[in-house]
Amino acid sequence: MAIEYRPWRDGDDLALLEIWGGPETDQARQFRAALAPSSNTPWRRCIVAEDVVDGVAIPVAAGVVHEATLHPERLWVYVEVARDHRRAGIGSTLLAMLRHEAQQSPSGVTRLRTKVEPGTPGAGFAEAAGLTPIQRSRLVVVEPGALKLPVFGDGSEAAASERVEDLATGSVELSDVVGRYYTAVHHWDTPGELSVATVQRLFLDDLTGARGAIVLRAPKASAFGAGVPASRKGKLQAFAVSYAQGALETGALEAGTPDAGAAGAEPSDVFLGHDPELSAEDARAAVRDLLALIAYQYPVLLELDDSMEALTAVVEPLLEAGTARLAEADTLVLSDPA
Repeated sequence: MAIEYRPWRDGDDLALLEIWGGPETDQARQFRAALAPSSNTPWRRCIVAEDVVDGVAIPVAAGVVHEATLHPERLWVYVEVARDHRRAGIGSTLLAMLRHEAQQSPSGVTRLRTKVEPGTPGAGFAEAAGLTPIQRSRLVVVEPGALKLPVFGDGSEAAASERVEDLATGSVELSDVVGRYYTAVHHWDTPGELSVATVQRLFLDDLTGARGAIVLRAPKASAFGAGVPASRKGKLQAFAVSYAQGALETGALEAGTPDAGAAGAEPSDVFLGHDPELSAEDARAAVRDLLALIAYQYPVLLELDDSMEALTAVVEPLLEAGTARLAEADTLVLSDPA
């Protein structure tokens, strides 16, 4: 086996697909999209390994390292080797070459990170290369009626509408809380400074697939003290942004029971979070109440990182009770040591 290495060229994707077949994991599927010719804007270096047989070079492996606009303190790296060429040092050579390229990144960032499914060959390779887990992420489906509906104030519709509101995804107030929440729960891999415009572009713009948002507010507050009737809207405590199958519905507030046929429905993809300035107890309560509302009639799909402490505290008991389930295998984010 004579292995030669060269930069990625157009057409390598089709040649490698014939050798590799379908992706072994969802992470591999995502990373394959990053395999492309090297460039400087955005900065990316991609290398292909060829097995030369009787003068014919056949691509059998590839690797890529690239910068990220979001989470800029590390570089993403990915290596894939054809099954029948593994354990021959090809992956390790590619990784060493990519590390060398990383030394030349224009940002000066050299630490690498990747995503893997636990227990797979890719996970074993990354761990053997010295990358260690820094976060676990799970996709969880919460079934209809998993949580009892909250009662707001005197239980009237007016009291509920004071606390729960449909909010336009273009709202500056929503963008502010979403950005601060995302930053807080990604302290392990900081996203950098997120302006309102950046939050809009990454999470709330129509191009992201955002369809609607429901927010939970604190009770109304008076601007003139306790003796004056409250008129000002309460502070936004929690949010739920839907990315699938239309906007979330607040009709669950008026519904008697969950839809019996809804458990088999396709879940809506929802980004659920809270104001990071809330206390741990208030954050759990806000997340629980909003999740109870949006998942009362129809299932929802949540991305749950271990760093999302309030949401984890609410969802873990549901997983144990069987009223929530994992949608797919866990994802681990691994990184070079600090």
